Amino acid sequence: MSVPPSPHLRRIAHLDMDAFYASVELLRYPQLKGLPVVIGGGRRPQDEDLKAAQGEHPLHKIPVADFPRLQGYSGRGVITTATYAARQFGIGSAMGLMKAAKLCPQAILLPVDFAAYRHYSRAFKDIILEIAPLMEDRGIDEVYIDFTQVPGGQREGGRVLARLIQKAIFDATGLTCSVGVAPNKLLAKMASEFNKPNGIAIVFEDDLEGSIWPLACRKINGIGPKADEKLQQLGIHTIGELAQKEQDWLMDHFGQKTGAWMFDAAHGVDTRPVVLDSEPVSISRETTFERDLHAVRDKAELGAIFTRLCEQVAQDLARKGFVGKTIGIKLRFDDFKSVTRDLTLPDHTFDAATIRHHAGLCLKRAPLQQRLRLLGVRVGSLMPLAEHQAGLRHDAPRAQLQTAMDLGI
Repeated sequence: MSVPPSPHLRRIAHLDMDAFYASVELLRYPQLKGLPVVIGGGRRPQDEDLKAAQGEHPLHKIPVADFPRLQGYSGRGVITTATYAARQFGIGSAMGLMKAAKLCPQAILLPVDFAAYRHYSRAFKDIILEIAPLMEDRGIDEVYIDFTQVPGGQREGGRVLARLIQKAIFDATGLTCSVGVAPNKLLAKMASEFNKPNGIAIVFEDDLEGSIWPLACRKINGIGPKADEKLQQLGIHTIGELAQKEQDWLMDHFGQKTGAWMFDAAHGVDTRPVVLDSEPVSISRETTFERDLHAVRDKAELGAIFTRLCEQVAQDLARKGFVGKTIGIKLRFDDFKSVTRDLTLPDHTFDAATIRHHAGLCLKRAPLQQRLRLLGVRVGSLMPLAEHQAGLRHDAPRAQLQTAMDLGI
């Protein structure tokens, strides 16, 4: 890698926990290390049997043979994550469990435990903040960190500080992470994938041609399957090939905004700051059914699931301190086509009954002839609860004044 020409280069890190959910499970069940393990799907009778076995043995003493396997799995569950040993069989996140069972029937299947994952998520982020306070939270298992002014953040291009953070997280939690350090968030996110697991990659601006341009266009965060398919149809397979195209040409083929962004991304340009107080745009809950459900024949079951999703969204809003005024639903049918419907309320809310009522109105506007495989509820147009309450207090005197005027007082 190149030597940085200045001690004050912008150094942005992307830290990604390694197979996070699976790694947390391996803390509980170290006897599964090195084995193909898949996390996903709903809780099954086999999981209850494993839970019962825990009463007889310490967790680390449960025999490997007692753990449920993927073999014979039937249902609509999907994989949340998998260990690296399982990934060697072609298994990956968002893959259906039935397909995974064909690829690796001997893989061990564990249900998700979000309470445990959230606990370890808070733990590793608290450790980072003690060392490097400029951190952007990007989800349960990844963050961006501004190394630029942090002691050690410039040494070896950020490698010294990345190594310190890795060690601190491992010592405190037993979990590993991979870190990419680069001039901006775009390149840092790509770099964090270079040396997984438990790796560090350092990228400077003059490494673009050697390290970034040979990569596939899909490695750019923001280029999805459809855009990548179109790029390939145009004969563009690598980031380097994308970088050779004129900006006007890209804008002609992908639109003004996307084309300009692609041009910048291919040349490693990204001016986005590290956002310290990142607020969610929306909060949602969704579930994929174990079997396709029909709006009429499975009305009671769907209704119960729908109500539970609305209650969970309301709880998430309350826990995170937000209210919202746009209520929406998402449906995915048995042919994998999806539709959404939403409406905007006159005022913000986090009330479960209000969300349920208006989400139900959205549902009535959706086509329900086909069987459903997924149902989701979303609340958007968010505002911090404290800000909303302050606004209500501010508006109260004006309302009282208007009432007085109406009464001729």
